[in-house]
Amino acid sequence: MRTEIATLGEFGLIRHLTEGIKPSNKSTKYSIGDDAAVLSYPADKEILITTDLLLEGVHFDLTYVPLKHLGYKSAVVNFSDIYAMNGTPRQITVSIGLSKRFCIEDMEALYAGIRLACEEYGVDIVGGDTSSSLTGLTISITCIGEGEKGKVVYRNGAKETDLICVSGDLGAAYMGLQLLEREKAALRGKGEDVQPDFAGKEYLLERQLKPEARRDIIQKLHEAGIVPTAMMDISDGLSSELLHICTQSHVGCRVYEEHIPIDYQTAVMAEEFNMNLTTCALNGGEDYELLFTVPITDHEKIQDMEGVKLIGHITKPELGCALITRDGQEFELKAQGWNPLKDEKDANPPVE
Repeated sequence: MRTEIATLGEFGLIRHLTEGIKPSNKSTKYSIGDDAAVLSYPADKEILITTDLLLEGVHFDLTYVPLKHLGYKSAVVNFSDIYAMNGTPRQITVSIGLSKRFCIEDMEALYAGIRLACEEYGVDIVGGDTSSSLTGLTISITCIGEGEKGKVVYRNGAKETDLICVSGDLGAAYMGLQLLEREKAALRGKGEDVQPDFAGKEYLLERQLKPEARRDIIQKLHEAGIVPTAMMDISDGLSSELLHICTQSHVGCRVYEEHIPIDYQTAVMAEEFNMNLTTCALNGGEDYELLFTVPITDHEKIQDMEGVKLIGHITKPELGCALITRDGQEFELKAQGWNPLKDEKDANPPVE
């Protein structure tokens, strides 16, 4: 069944998509239904705001990305930015630009994913906008969160001798993207009866299509009494994010190849594609894991923390930023992660 959006109109569509949404956060005083939402935060909290713009053909391909998954991911990547500041996401606004090829059922699927993410993470949808688009689907989400005063973590606080840590594993989302692109190319023109072969590669697809923000790691750090000195989430690739931290903190770093966490499925897929595994883990992007530094005095606490891997340490700035290979060689760390402003032919990270 296909119902044209024109049958509801802009405001009718918004009412339809947001029907039944009830705020769950005390800081949400008034949400959808007026010219603006009303929020009220306690005096002991810092207000955190982040926004993300997703464009069809640049950030996602609807050939293989289900709209419900896209909605979920669109919300979660914003939550991840708030957690990366050592904060808690509380509200989002959702703005959508859509062309005439989309129908009401499509938007229901997209919003089902957004609403599922908000329910999972305890975030309120408090507003947004819809408009027509001449270039496909555009999604813009703004997330508002809170952080305790004195405990918000920035990128510029890393100090010499600090330990460098990451959560989870790296490179899986990028390999999931390569898998989807390969199957898309292989099935082009073969009809709907031919199905892609994803057996044994479910983890890679999940990491690409339905990432999760690492709320659990923030909670573990809090319970251990650890406040990172610097932190950000890994959206464009470990190498790019680590260089951001080092540049803004005016420090150098050493990262050890043998300590970079990589899942077995990622390794198998990289071999299948004849790609350098470490390069994929360093530059792939879209993992949405947390990269952070902690004082060396927290070594014992962090070493035993489940889901966290110690991968290197911060050095003096004059030593630069380097990757130490398994055989002890030292290579300059370069930002080769995904850059949406590059030419299309250069958009993917180089792999060897």
